Amino acid sequence: MHHSGFRFIKGAVTGMAIGAVAATVGTAMIKNKKGFKKTAGKAIRAVGDIMENVQYMMR
Repeated sequence: MHHSGFRFIKGAVTGMAIGAVAATVGTAMIKNKKGFKKTAGKAIRAVGDIMENVQYMMR
């Protein structure tokens, strides 16, 4: 039962991170189509870093 709570929290954090990336990418695409790929790459790397930090905290 204790581990299922961590799974829920991990899933919620993952969902929020993906939502943040989607919002960032969407906003960047609307504002500046030329720099879209650069911004999307930065956002994806940021989410990767966040996920690594969350996994580290869950250990």
